[in-house]
Amino acid sequence: MKVRRSDRLIDMTRYLLERSHTLVPLTFFSKRYESAKSSISEDLAIIRRTFAARQTGILETVPGAAGGVRFMPTIGQEEASNFITDMANRLSESDRLLPGGYVYLSDLLGTPEVLRQIGRLIATQYLDQSVDAVMTVATKGIPIAQSVSQYLNVPFVIVRRDSKITEGSTVSVNYVSGSSARIEKMELSKRSLKPGSGVLIVDDFMKAGGTVNGMRGLIEEFGANLVGISVFAEGKFAGDRMVSDYTSLIRVDDVDTKANTLHAVAGNYLDYNHELFGRLREQ
Repeated sequence: MKVRRSDRLIDMTRYLLERSHTLVPLTFFSKRYESAKSSISEDLAIIRRTFAARQTGILETVPGAAGGVRFMPTIGQEEASNFITDMANRLSESDRLLPGGYVYLSDLLGTPEVLRQIGRLIATQYLDQSVDAVMTVATKGIPIAQSVSQYLNVPFVIVRRDSKITEGSTVSVNYVSGSSARIEKMELSKRSLKPGSGVLIVDDFMKAGGTVNGMRGLIEEFGANLVGISVFAEGKFAGDRMVSDYTSLIRVDDVDTKANTLHAVAGNYLDYNHELFGRLREQ
């Protein structure tokens, strides 16, 4: 059905936003709106300029007979910095500290807007890398993994510490919990990953890195490849962490269990991705 340009622009934008990292042929839009390819190209140029100006993402054109357009969501450096600062301030609230030195995150990780921004931040970092799956461990990392996977448009897989009959056959590894130095076990369904898959690990909170290191071991067992490690927050840890190459949005750098206070600051995410944000500004 032939539609007006204004209607076409709205529908095309919605279609692209819902299908990130997916190549859409121009012929698809041409048939969908009964419009010439030249008109579709003009519409896409408008959408591309708007996405770039608002730092919503990159609309990439792939030339050739099998080409088309691909939308890749991003976030601008200023918006990322403002969000991280806000999260650090909210984590520094006096009622965040729980008995045992744990930090309460459930309200933040249960808020859709917070999860959307976390997903955009992490997906932006892996914009140019081949990610086939996002991995996390049950349970609090699940909403983060789901958000990231939506922006990257790839599946997410959940590692569990106890097997579920609904998972079928599983692969398990033993790992050392960094904070307690105990031997723990984690498992993942054999159907979750294919050999050679590029896997991104995400989690809500990391101290010594034992759990993340366990997931890294699982990836090796599947013959898959680790693309990167990103966590929402990292805690202060006196010893050597079991993982070193990772990014965190927030860092909890001071915990006083007697006064029941903590202090959070920006993690290493912004510094780690400084060059990437520079390239995005030039798009």
